[in-house]
Amino acid sequence: MTKKQIIISLLLFSSLFAFSQQRQPTLMVLPSDNWMTQRFFMTEFNNQGTIVRVPDYQRAFQEDSELGQVISKIGALLMRQGYFLQDAEMQVRGLNQRQAEDNVTQSTESGAFLAESPLDILKRRARADVIIQVWWRVGNAPSGRTISFTLDAFDAYTNRRIASTTGTDIATNETVVPIMLEQAVRGRMREFTRQLNNFHRDINRNGREVVLNVRRWENADFHLETEINGEDIITHINNWMRRNTVNGRFNLTDATENFVQFQQVRIPAAENMDAREFGRQLQQYLRRTLNIEARLMTRGLGEAVLVLGER
Repeated sequence: MTKKQIIISLLLFSSLFAFSQQRQPTLMVLPSDNWMTQRFFMTEFNNQGTIVRVPDYQRAFQEDSELGQVISKIGALLMRQGYFLQDAEMQVRGLNQRQAEDNVTQSTESGAFLAESPLDILKRRARADVIIQVWWRVGNAPSGRTISFTLDAFDAYTNRRIASTTGTDIATNETVVPIMLEQAVRGRMREFTRQLNNFHRDINRNGREVVLNVRRWENADFHLETEINGEDIITHINNWMRRNTVNGRFNLTDATENFVQFQQVRIPAAENMDAREFGRQLQQYLRRTLNIEARLMTRGLGEAVLVLGER
């Protein structure tokens, strides 16, 4: 082997080793909202006079005989491609229904706001990187039964669709729906996982995308354009963002004396890093460096809100 071939081999080995060290994304498979609506597994809440419909996953898993089998079949196909799966049914069982309802509804008596959907609660508890939503429907054709399906993958942090596939297949032999669906999806799994892998490579290369909002309490004795140590607070925060985002990648979309909004914020794709942890680090910096207290709030995994002035 020549010296050039040895160098090329070492570079290839190093690349493969580095890829193997990257954290693989965790997936969770759930029925789509459309499927839940068709099967009447939606719950209605009154939110300031507006009827809000949210999926009742617990009842769907308890009452629908196909759902668990379908998710198991789809999950098995994804696991064969090397992905890690969170068991959605087990996560749903672990939720305290009373607490979930208290968190997602608005009381007409107390005026408490609708804070999180059941899906937000699941994402926070399971910490899945990607939510796979599956929809399917069985029909009839002269040559046999048909099965139509759609698989959509969403980034759990941004709710952005990152992969999708759909199709309709004819089952010439009578068989159960989960097996029909598995056979239909298998032929389109390569393209679907290619899209997932593209997303995963982007996360490992450029960081995970989140949103960060900074506001101030109305009774705070400062505003975001107040100067501290020769620079206004917005500039201090902007400089911190440059130092702590992946390759300094973020977009300051709006800023006034009362709030600043950062979108497309790229944070390290570490195991314990999400919008809350990223916001907590900024919270500590503001307290330690500028002597500013802040309250940290989150919306799901991908959005943090810091309100300056008090905790």
